Amino acid sequence: MKIALVTDSTSVLTEQEAYDNNVTVVPIPIIIGKDEYLEGINITSEKLFELQRQGSAFPKTSQPSMGHMISLFNDLHQKGYEAIIAITLSKGISGFYDNLKNIARNYPEYNLYPFDSRMTVRLQGELVLAAARMIKNGLEVDTIMKHLDEIRATIDELFVVDDLKNLSRGGRLSNAGAFIGTMLHIKPLLTFKDGSIVAFEKIRSMKRAFSRIENLTLEKTSQLPYKDKLRLFVIDSNDAEQAKQAKAFIDKSFPDKPVEVTKFSPVIATHLGEKSLALAWMIDIDKLDLTK
Repeated sequence: MKIALVTDSTSVLTEQEAYDNNVTVVPIPIIIGKDEYLEGINITSEKLFELQRQGSAFPKTSQPSMGHMISLFNDLHQKGYEAIIAITLSKGISGFYDNLKNIARNYPEYNLYPFDSRMTVRLQGELVLAAARMIKNGLEVDTIMKHLDEIRATIDELFVVDDLKNLSRGGRLSNAGAFIGTMLHIKPLLTFKDGSIVAFEKIRSMKRAFSRIENLTLEKTSQLPYKDKLRLFVIDSNDAEQAKQAKAFIDKSFPDKPVEVTKFSPVIATHLGEKSLALAWMIDIDKLDLTK
């Protein structure tokens, strides 16, 4: 079966990765005032924050138009693809996945299979790369979706934001009321729960918040059944020094495990704000048998 693979730009695949793996990356729009930018094309996180420092309007994110998506899927269908797997950012922070489910129902001829990553950024990108590998290996769609479910179940992430302004204004924090306006200088610890961003602990000062995330990372990963196949990630939002310190912690604590330093995409940075930092982990797809 000839299977097409589609994802959105928050997966932060490089152009080379997308090309090598035949992945179609759909850019997500960011609206700042009267201007619309496309993630991965004409906006970076650095540019986003610079515009904010210059007094720009509060950025908002949108979705690729359904007309554009239908046109894309129709083009893939016309090229002979018998099925399309579309791996999206979490439906807990975007309606993109649900819209693709509607397209799948209304256009059964595309044989479209939307997959909710329940995550975003590089963790989502790893799911895309795993799917690409399975497509190259000739696996059927049902088998690919089953393996994606299994890989997704290994993903976890802890992160801290400098303040909750962006998350609360964007409506992306499910339990914002319990954390906003409580104490000055409080830094909330956050994670993904069932695909939604939730705050679960309050820490005074960023330094202590980072230390708490490090300790929780050690605690949580020590209990994993796949800890011998662990892959770790440091994800930052325009703060290279914080990322450097976090990587030093990972290198010291997990000397035999691969670690990747990456960034929150502009769309996700829009919601988290500047100087956010995450530590994340999942099973290393390079250590999986994805041939059957």
